[in-house]
Amino acid sequence: MQLSVVVPLFNEEESLPPLVERILSHVRPLGIPFELVLVDDGSRDRTAAVLREVSSQVPELVAVLLRRNYGQTAAMAAGFDASSGEVIVTLDGDLQNDPADIPQLLQKLDEGYDLVSGWRHQRQDAAMSRLLPSLLANRLIARVTGVRLHDYGCSLKAYRREVVDDMNLYGELHRFLPALAFIEGARITEVKVTHHARRYGQSKYGIDRTFRVLMDLLTVWFMKRFLTRPMHVFGFGGLAAMGVGLLVVLWLVGEKLLLGVNIGDRPLLLMGLLGFVTGVQLFCFGLLAELQMRTYHESQGRPIYRVRETLR
Repeated sequence: MQLSVVVPLFNEEESLPPLVERILSHVRPLGIPFELVLVDDGSRDRTAAVLREVSSQVPELVAVLLRRNYGQTAAMAAGFDASSGEVIVTLDGDLQNDPADIPQLLQKLDEGYDLVSGWRHQRQDAAMSRLLPSLLANRLIARVTGVRLHDYGCSLKAYRREVVDDMNLYGELHRFLPALAFIEGARITEVKVTHHARRYGQSKYGIDRTFRVLMDLLTVWFMKRFLTRPMHVFGFGGLAAMGVGLLVVLWLVGEKLLLGVNIGDRPLLLMGLLGFVTGVQLFCFGLLAELQMRTYHESQGRPIYRVRETLR
């Protein structure tokens, strides 16, 4: 299989038939073997029933029905696992992404990139509730991760199979797929794509996702900087805290022995002891994290490097 188009679905009964029709109308003319993988993420409407009807009429369609609503990240992971294409294209199921842009993503991928991300340069969403928070989030994510993209939130992306196979998705990490791919050494670019106003249903995102994005951003930052060397961050912090705490305690002990000053009721003594104990805990946490990283890599036979090409 040369191409897999993966689409996560949640309450998309109205948009599903036209979505399938538009994808097929733009992918079939390419003349390459492809499959359309639709993942129903525990929809509460008739999405599953419509999916069953459509699957009997479209030979290229692979339908995956999840037992309950797990979230977009899990749905995308299920679609990746069910797909078999050498190239994977993802897009949303609400028809805001345009399937007509799929050929240009594939063309850009053929230029030697491993991941091509869509950029909704003329986004059709509310300015204050969607565009402004998205703009700030994109700039923050780009600065923290080092991957300079204009639009992290666009689901329309094209991946090479080897990049997808190297990534493990958890939580809400689907927003950070370019950053995860960058950690694995992928070559990344973006292209301008069309974005349509929503015609069916309603947005699945609320303001509560801001907190989840920030927490996941910290996770990605840590993975990018310290995935194979967690002791560098926990050990340094632990040694610094132990050093400061020890100096404070020694200073107070010196005052007690040399000057006869009462130190038992001084808050500085408590701060020094607390700093020392906290440093010991951080240092031990770093050691445990190092052991977990070794277990993570060695148990899976997962190397700490990625080979792009071998010339003989």
